[in-house]
Amino acid sequence: MIHPNISSSRVEGTSVYNLAGEKLGSIDDLEIDKRSGLVRYAALAFGGFLGLGSDRFPLPWSMLTYDAEKDGYVVNLDMEQLKVGPRYPVDARPSYSDEYGRGVYDHYGVPWGV
Repeated sequence: MIHPNISSSRVEGTSVYNLAGEKLGSIDDLEIDKRSGLVRYAALAFGGFLGLGSDRFPLPWSMLTYDAEKDGYVVNLDMEQLKVGPRYPVDARPSYSDEYGRGVYDHYGVPWGV
């Protein structure tokens, strides 16, 4: 049975795949809107060695769909699309202001606030 809720600690580390089934990376962090309580972003990490030198790629949470067979999330992106998307070093943190969020959502063609 799949439960409708999941702890954020169980989401972190979960693999993310594209529609072709290729692993793009794993969720490194979640960003939650303090006012609405909605998860705004899943920070996808890939690259580097043992987490060193890797970047985080914020994806609008609404882009990810859980796939029970893969025990991971699926997103309609390929690696090249991801590489040109918004990113930040793992040891840095963007402001995650509304302006920043609109830029991330606009890049992926997702309406802000969804």
